Amino acid sequence: MRILITEKIAADAVAYLREQGFAVDETLGLSQTEIEQAVVSYDALIVRSVTQVNRSLLAHAEQLKVVGRAGNGTDNIDVPACTEKGIIVVNTPEANIMAAGELAVGLAFAIFRNICLANSAAHQDDFRRGRMIGHELEGKVAGVIGMGRIGSIVARKLRGIGMTVVAYDPYIPAERFDKLGVTRCDHLDDLLRQADLITLHTPKTKETYNMLDSDRLARCKPGVRIVNAARGGLVNEAALCDALKSGQVAGAAIDVLDQEPSYDKKPGEQQYHNALLDLPNCIITPHLGASTHEANANVGSTVTELVARALHGELVCAVNMPAVSGSLAELKPYLSLCEKLGAIYYQAETARIKKVEIIFSGELASKETSFLTLSVLKGFLSTITNERISYVNVKQNLTNMGVEVVESKTTHLEKYTNLVTVRFFSEEKTLSVSGTVFGKDTEVLVDFFGYHMDFELSPFVLAMQNNDVPGIIGRVGTLLGQQDINIATMHWSRKKDKMRAQSFLSIDSPVDEKTLDALRGITGVLRVSVLNFSTIGN
Repeated sequence: MRILITEKIAADAVAYLREQGFAVDETLGLSQTEIEQAVVSYDALIVRSVTQVNRSLLAHAEQLKVVGRAGNGTDNIDVPACTEKGIIVVNTPEANIMAAGELAVGLAFAIFRNICLANSAAHQDDFRRGRMIGHELEGKVAGVIGMGRIGSIVARKLRGIGMTVVAYDPYIPAERFDKLGVTRCDHLDDLLRQADLITLHTPKTKETYNMLDSDRLARCKPGVRIVNAARGGLVNEAALCDALKSGQVAGAAIDVLDQEPSYDKKPGEQQYHNALLDLPNCIITPHLGASTHEANANVGSTVTELVARALHGELVCAVNMPAVSGSLAELKPYLSLCEKLGAIYYQAETARIKKVEIIFSGELASKETSFLTLSVLKGFLSTITNERISYVNVKQNLTNMGVEVVESKTTHLEKYTNLVTVRFFSEEKTLSVSGTVFGKDTEVLVDFFGYHMDFELSPFVLAMQNNDVPGIIGRVGTLLGQQDINIATMHWSRKKDKMRAQSFLSIDSPVDEKTLDALRGITGVLRVSVLNFSTIGN
């Protein structure tokens, strides 16, 4: 499988992917159009903050299975569009938070103490320090907008240097503020009126884009200083330019811009201008939030590991998949079972389904089972479509088909420790299958459309329904033997009230249509279905 990397990550991380057997191409400095043309034949794409993984790019991504964002946010990735195409999106929310937090604090020092201005003057043989007098941060009020992982780091560090910290984040509980020793502002204006320093740490959304516009900047404390090392566009750049010129904002430090330049072109090749670059009281840095050796190593190793695991078919925590509160390892033995239970119906029946109910019984009832439900649905759809079906888009596909999905749980269970039951509702009838896992990974079918059994599932299974009369087993075995098809195990279950039996035969190889027709022609055989599980779990 092939992986395209369009922005710089650590060399060790790239080497890891190659060691895993992937063909990796690093094509740094390509334009968006060039990336769109290149992505056609790749299975995975790894980006940072510049490459736009939008619908235009995805329209060219014929084989793309995974997008990896080496960093925290995903605002340059159209996650819903990826979800529609079954493309997994992974990022590294924890890998570079310290680097981003430390940069914000460093920029705060720089604009309070005129560090960049003084350095530039000194390099031009100007040592008149009286022109470079700054202000101390201790005793001042810092206003932190956004109290997530990075905002919390910044708040802690600013308190450590003696600043009083107030913060605004309507989505964070009050207990978090209390734990950090930060005063919570109920309204953004409360923060703006009292802060000597405003530092932003929110994602870019419709609500946060241009959140500091001309009106809000006018409500700030005169002479405020502003740091944005989060996302370009949180501060309206035209309004900030005017406020810096008027003195309403005494200084600003901006690491992220609404429209960003190319970070690979040399001086003289860059065709970019921003009015903020002309102002001496505005520091501009080239998106350095994650640019430390430690962060590069962290985000690179984390994102490449996630991408590799996803391409190998492993379950990974992704942006566009449900969160799991417990360990994925606890669920792993049941993922394959659930997918196989879901895959049974349309390999044995044809009636259109209007509802699927998944019931988790026993100890599973106390677990986070969202991934198990997705596994059932993934198996269910995989047998009737050639479209790419993955954990990220399976529910959306079911919704589009008009199939209702219900998940139920019960701790009451007599015979087994755990049991997964899947009920399929059509207009005519309701059919169900049940299974469990014995030991570490022995998947056992215990109920098939009302027939009770203990049948260990295998890659290829023949499911047969026949009249409950003597001789059927012998004739079936003889016919399969004549076709050189080996039977590994066999299980027969019957319903005495209907004088019918249901058999399951685990076979070593697939069965062709000619052999199936011959089996169906045996006197007493009513139905024959092939249950192919060979691709599940691989």
